[in-house]
Amino acid sequence: MKLNNVLIIAEAGVNHNGELQKAIELIDAAADAGADYVKFQTFKAEKLVNRSAQKADYQKKNMQGKGNTQFDMLKKLEMGDYWYPQLMARCEEKNIKFLSTAFDLDSIDFLKNKIDFYKIPSGEITNLPYLEKVAQLHLPIVMSTGMANLLEVKEALDILLDNGAKKEEITVLHCNTEYPTPFEDVNLLAMNQIARELDVKVGYSDHTLGIEVPIAAAALGASVIEKHFTLDRNLPGPDHAASLNPNELKAMVVAIRNIEKAIGGSGIKEASKSELKNILLGRKSIIAIQPIIKGTIFTEENIGIKRPGTGISPMKWYEVLGKKADRDYKFDDLI
Repeated sequence: MKLNNVLIIAEAGVNHNGELQKAIELIDAAADAGADYVKFQTFKAEKLVNRSAQKADYQKKNMQGKGNTQFDMLKKLEMGDYWYPQLMARCEEKNIKFLSTAFDLDSIDFLKNKIDFYKIPSGEITNLPYLEKVAQLHLPIVMSTGMANLLEVKEALDILLDNGAKKEEITVLHCNTEYPTPFEDVNLLAMNQIARELDVKVGYSDHTLGIEVPIAAAALGASVIEKHFTLDRNLPGPDHAASLNPNELKAMVVAIRNIEKAIGGSGIKEASKSELKNILLGRKSIIAIQPIIKGTIFTEENIGIKRPGTGISPMKWYEVLGKKADRDYKFDDLI
């Protein structure tokens, strides 16, 4: 994992709609956007959800007429085991890192040698056996915290630490799991509370429409940004409607990279190298605003302040007033 820059995870999730070719195209789009990782979701529906669990409201809205159970929906969105070598090879070819989130214990084992770090989804932070298993594998961890309060986040963090995870290798993502998240529910400053109260690296997993909030999170110090994207928001499926299209994903990445540069300076208020050349042009000097004969007293009637800043600084205004002119001055001459 990168330590100094914002790590950007392009969340493909299940937006492949169960089609390998779409998954490959999602990798291409994430790589073209400049993301660090493209992330999928690894699960077996039988081990993730019981057969009567209902879809969330946003899932029903986005998949009208497709049945009401999560099981039916998720069964069609599983990635086949044979996908992984092809997806990982494509990632290597496109110079982007492969990542997937495990949603059950067997999937944690399945991903063990395929990923650089474990991404814990929001729904698993109250899953004690899951947290124990992830921690015991001794890889870095990124944990989303949608639906959780600070106490639940702390409890999950303690479980990870008690089972061998290193605090310096854990990043906690503030998150809201409504798709899309209303802007008034983002509560972005909670990210800072997590950092302050739990003394961990923090980031943000975003489900709002658009790119403004993840950019703001980067400006506030997020070390990881995760954002859903799709090839086409009009495709059928639970997450397409709240995802970025490829051009929007690219715009988000560019904006975050610019934010990195903007907040990556010394933090000391001083003139930058790029603006030093403008000091003499942008500042002002004391000048003659009418012809002045040698020996004349400088007054507010015969001197003023104009650009450029190559003469006496206006900060010495009162030192100059009352002095005698040491020579003749024409209109607009620097004193």
